[in-house]
Amino acid sequence: MDWINKIKWNDDGLVPVITQEFETGKILMFAWMNPDALKLTHDTGHAVYYSRSRKKLWHKGEESGHTQKIIEIRIDCDEDVLLITVEQKGGIACHTGRHDCFFQKLENDDWVIDQPVIKDPEKIYHE
Repeated sequence: MDWINKIKWNDDGLVPVITQEFETGKILMFAWMNPDALKLTHDTGHAVYYSRSRKKLWHKGEESGHTQKIIEIRIDCDEDVLLITVEQKGGIACHTGRHDCFFQKLENDDWVIDQPVIKDPEKIYHE
């Protein structure tokens, strides 16, 4: 697995990952991967991240059903950031029930929500 060793992992053994929607080019989310998460992502063709708060692998969509099918995995020029392009299943990438995690923008010195909730998170995670 020489390709995985090319990555410059941080001191915690993680690499930042930007997740982009293939169809629209929109940035859906930011997360982290460790080598095991990246290997599983590569081998299964579905996004697997590392949860720093829970200290475990997190298969995107394992609870919500909103999985991410991998289209492409790229590494930046410094070899310390990954960009993964995905097909987002269900149209929801954010745990808040929105299309993506970047639903707040700075406007007139205040953070404004500019995306609607597609599905109530209570209905996503507690059905």
